[in-house]
Amino acid sequence: MEHPQTGQPASDARRAAWMRVLALADAGALDGAFSALGRLPEHRTLRPAQTGMAMVRARSGGTGARFNLGEMTVTRCAVTMGEGVVGVAYVQGRSLRHAEQAAVADALLQLPEWHETVQAQLIAPLARQHAGKVERQARVAAQTKVEFFTMVRGED
Repeated sequence: MEHPQTGQPASDARRAAWMRVLALADAGALDGAFSALGRLPEHRTLRPAQTGMAMVRARSGGTGARFNLGEMTVTRCAVTMGEGVVGVAYVQGRSLRHAEQAAVADALLQLPEWHETVQAQLIAPLARQHAGKVERQARVAAQTKVEFFTMVRGED
């Protein structure tokens, strides 16, 4: 079954959603939630966490031609766990620990025996925290909103 908006298989869309939550999570909140999972299965590092640069592209007006906006710092990591399960993560910034924990969480979410636990104890709380942060930022931005209007004079 495909995701109605992206055309990807539904499992790919679900994985993209949890990877987004992990990437956008506050590193301290991820660390705290991660430690609450307790003893985790052994994993092996495929690509150790490393920091580099990625080009950010944008569109003029959201629909125009693409252009290179600039570079940003990105940290990536890849781990393997169990039989052929590979967890990967790309996170903004230089936090090696954030990238490694996100990769381990991605691998755990692919294991049926860990999926529900990690969803409930890690992904759901981090998603709620991120939504609250976005809501607070929107309220602050709304306070600075200015509406312009033109008054019509009585002349024709």
